[in-house]
Amino acid sequence: MAYLEPAPIKDKENPLESMMQRFDTAVNLLGISEEMYYILKVPRQQVIVGLPVTMDDGALRVFEGYRVIHSNILGPSKGGIRFDPAVNLDEVRALAAWMTWKCAVVDIPYGGAKGGVACNPREMSAGEIERLMRAYTVAMLDVFGPDRDIPAPDMGTGPREMAWLMDEYSKAKGMTVNAVVTGKPLVLGGSLGRTEATGRGVTVAALSAMEKMRINPYRATAAVQGFGNVGSFAAALMHERGVSVKAVSDISGGYYNDRGIDIEAAMRYRDANKGTLDGFSGAEKITNDELLSLAVDVLVPAAKEDVITDDNAGSIQAKLIVEGANGPTSASADDIINEKGILVVPDILANAGGVTVSYFEWVQNRIGYGWTLDRINRRADRAMKDAFEKVYAASKQYKVSLRIAAYIVAIKKVADTYKYRGGY
Repeated sequence: MAYLEPAPIKDKENPLESMMQRFDTAVNLLGISEEMYYILKVPRQQVIVGLPVTMDDGALRVFEGYRVIHSNILGPSKGGIRFDPAVNLDEVRALAAWMTWKCAVVDIPYGGAKGGVACNPREMSAGEIERLMRAYTVAMLDVFGPDRDIPAPDMGTGPREMAWLMDEYSKAKGMTVNAVVTGKPLVLGGSLGRTEATGRGVTVAALSAMEKMRINPYRATAAVQGFGNVGSFAAALMHERGVSVKAVSDISGGYYNDRGIDIEAAMRYRDANKGTLDGFSGAEKITNDELLSLAVDVLVPAAKEDVITDDNAGSIQAKLIVEGANGPTSASADDIINEKGILVVPDILANAGGVTVSYFEWVQNRIGYGWTLDRINRRADRAMKDAFEKVYAASKQYKVSLRIAAYIVAIKKVADTYKYRGGY
């Protein structure tokens, strides 16, 4: 089957390359045909747009935006919109593919997508961000849709930006379409439990893995890298379950307390301090690198891609890594971590709690009826536990790591669905 390959990726820590190495390993174990390999590998649609935006000083600035639909075999594509200076097409392609596998692992009827705009929202006013988000929405009117492609928040965006997106899309369609986007404010059809959903899913995954490893949560210790939405809620919920969280970190550095950090106090301090822990007095200052190598039971990397590489994997002392971020471990570090006997709950499983509750939000929008928080949490927890057990069983069957097992479960589901639907 002829296919013109894109230029090779030379950066060994490129997130797309890391994802593809794991993908290739799983495909080979499954015995997927060459034809199916390319169907699963090549994104269905890649959109690049220029977005002219009038800045507050009157100047016109053009931003580059992306939307990649990796797959819509299982259903409408799903994925967040990232506002970050480092956004590029390779990153968006990798994240879109991760969304495909993530939705398949937790058995959600969605395909995978991702979007992004190369910008720095920290240096932009609310008005500039609003005009940029509305311009991006207009550019994607033929892409988005409640039955086609459903965006959500990601780095640099949140409920406010999703409200602007919903409003702009609804104006274009001449009616309110709240199911076009998830992660909205509650008053616009957002779901209870969505804010803490990813962190809650990380905690459920961690506890499921600890049970297999016979680690008592009430005697366990943890370190959480990244104290944003995912990391802070994961830390808080693990603390609730008895785990002593000895260290956390954010862009200002790491914070360590051997007796355990008061997570609620840290969250209150962060919220009152422009979103950072800078100056937090409830712990001693350490570096992010020092946090990664602490002698704790559980390490939760919940910041960005490729923070664990072959340069620092050898120094990790944790028994269990639960990936709250997308792609926090490069493919080059996998062998080192596996040889050390560290169990890793991979990103496409560990942080799938967010997309699970996003799916619940979409379902509630479609039926026009909101669920209680208790019902949402029970269903989300059950979905995460079931997904973990499925992946754990596959890891035993194929004698592979949980990461490769998660890809096997996801790829098999998408490939089987494609076969039943039929090709061209």
